[in-house]
Amino acid sequence: MASYQLYTFWRSSAAYRVRVALALKGLTADQHTIDLDAGDQYGDAFRTINPLAAIPALIVPGHPPLTQSLAILEYLEETAPNPPLLPPDPLGRARVRSIAGGLAADLHPLLVPRVRAYLTTTGGFDRAALRAWQDHWFTTGLQGLEKRLATDAATGLYCHGDSVTIADILLMSLVVVMRALHISVSDIPTIDRIVGMCETQDAFARAAPLQQPGAPPA
Repeated sequence: MASYQLYTFWRSSAAYRVRVALALKGLTADQHTIDLDAGDQYGDAFRTINPLAAIPALIVPGHPPLTQSLAILEYLEETAPNPPLLPPDPLGRARVRSIAGGLAADLHPLLVPRVRAYLTTTGGFDRAALRAWQDHWFTTGLQGLEKRLATDAATGLYCHGDSVTIADILLMSLVVVMRALHISVSDIPTIDRIVGMCETQDAFARAAPLQQPGAPPA
């Protein structure tokens, strides 16, 4: 197997996704911490890897860096297909990508640190306004997903069927952010059940933020 290099940070939900996928597929990567709190992502050294100053970045030997967590997950799925993180049928794959894409593109960008920093500086949000913003978007996004999962026969033990897919990885990446921000959303029993199933998997435990280098004591 390729000797990957992963640029990551303990608290990054996007980097968490890649750590989970690597663990599920039995792959390893040498991890390099990019301290987002210290501004490492804006240094010249990391900008040569990703000019957009965002993590994760995965280095495949002999190739330019891969960025964007969903693209990295798709690459790992295509190059290390077992265990599969996408269903075998086109409609199933489209459903999983739809759930994952909604979480990654519609919800997560509203909650990343650089957006929160802008809101509390240029945007003029005080702490209460920021908290209301976070609560609103987590609640809107997850309650909408709850309705979809609860009413769709394709939902099984996990978001799609009875095995982990990319959709579950994306869902859990939002959950770890919620926990870090001490935010909870009510009335999402299907999501809560799926989260409980994911937490029985060793790969999710090994990728957990507080298990990573640089994380604060539990």
